[in-house]
Amino acid sequence: MLEIEQLSVSYGETQILRQVDMQVPPGEVVCLMGRNGVGKTTLLKSIMGLLQPKSGRVLFEGKDITRARPEARAWAGIGYVPQGREIFPQLTVLENLQVGMISNREKPDKVPLQVFEYFPALQEMLDRKGGVLSGGQQQQLAIARALVAAPKLLILDEPTEGIQPSIIQLIGKVLESLKATGQVAILLVEQYLEFALTLADRYYVMEKGAIALHGEAAKLDPEAIKPYLAF
Repeated sequence: MLEIEQLSVSYGETQILRQVDMQVPPGEVVCLMGRNGVGKTTLLKSIMGLLQPKSGRVLFEGKDITRARPEARAWAGIGYVPQGREIFPQLTVLENLQVGMISNREKPDKVPLQVFEYFPALQEMLDRKGGVLSGGQQQQLAIARALVAAPKLLILDEPTEGIQPSIIQLIGKVLESLKATGQVAILLVEQYLEFALTLADRYYVMEKGAIALHGEAAKLDPEAIKPYLAF
């Protein structure tokens, strides 16, 4: 579904990513882990076209999208939930969802009901502005906004950060349901190791802008990756 080949990215003279290779197979959950500042968010922004690489390629469904604009990637079927949620605070919950629907290739007239089955609380606050929602409610909205576009690949950057345990459990159930459909590949950046390994089929660990470890989640030794996660 997604293939990263030898991707290198710089901010000015500072190189952030160093020849990163990664694969996200169809229908699987791939977890990307590592300390803050090792390049995880930079990698996601490069996948979305928000940063242009110095070298390397990004392929989606076998097509080279390295130079494609961010909106073209969204239209192609990549959904993105950024760190910090970044919902539109002055728009209502419904309007936030309608913005997400712009990228839905089937052009539905209404918000897909499946989204409210995943996040029932949103249906009760459609007229509320996003800025007045709690952090957990905003995170639900951010994920729902990505899902209404019916993505083939869902990318989430730290979805459990600063979220209460009950909402973390809800997000976990939603991701498990998406995985069970076999129709959505998920790339998850996550510091919460137990949450990540409950969902993941494969894992990658970053250190200093490069992939330090990777493999099948079922074979992962948590002790082996702790040095890459400890601060």
